[in-house]
Amino acid sequence: MIYLGADHAGFALKEELKKYLAKISPEEVVDVGSFDPHSTDDYPDYAKLVARQVQKSRKNKGILICGTGTGMVIAANKFKGIRAVCAYDAYTAKMSRLHNDANILCLRGRKFSTAKQKRVLKLWLSTSFSGHARHRRRIAKLSRL
Repeated sequence: MIYLGADHAGFALKEELKKYLAKISPEEVVDVGSFDPHSTDDYPDYAKLVARQVQKSRKNKGILICGTGTGMVIAANKFKGIRAVCAYDAYTAKMSRLHNDANILCLRGRKFSTAKQKRVLKLWLSTSFSGHARHRRRIAKLSRL
């Protein structure tokens, strides 16, 4: 399952990515909001909704969008077992999955091409964790922090 959340600044991109995911992903997509592009909402609320769902199963993934992606990644990483990443390029998207087993992708809703965001998202979703011992060891250390 993929959980999708955004504040008002990420609303437009969230709506675009929801349609895109329906085309490229066999996984069910659950939109947790925002449902109003003009609301005065706060990004930590959506980070919490998505992170709590991702915590429930290793198979779940999350996508969070705010103006820069930065607020979402900070908020999401407060939750145990969450490894959220802001990825603005293919290399970061790929390596965050391959080496870090990132389970939430944070994107920026402002001043970044939707086409590039879609490419980053597609690569992130299609890359699996390598499972190499050194990466498992490092993730275990993160879990103990």
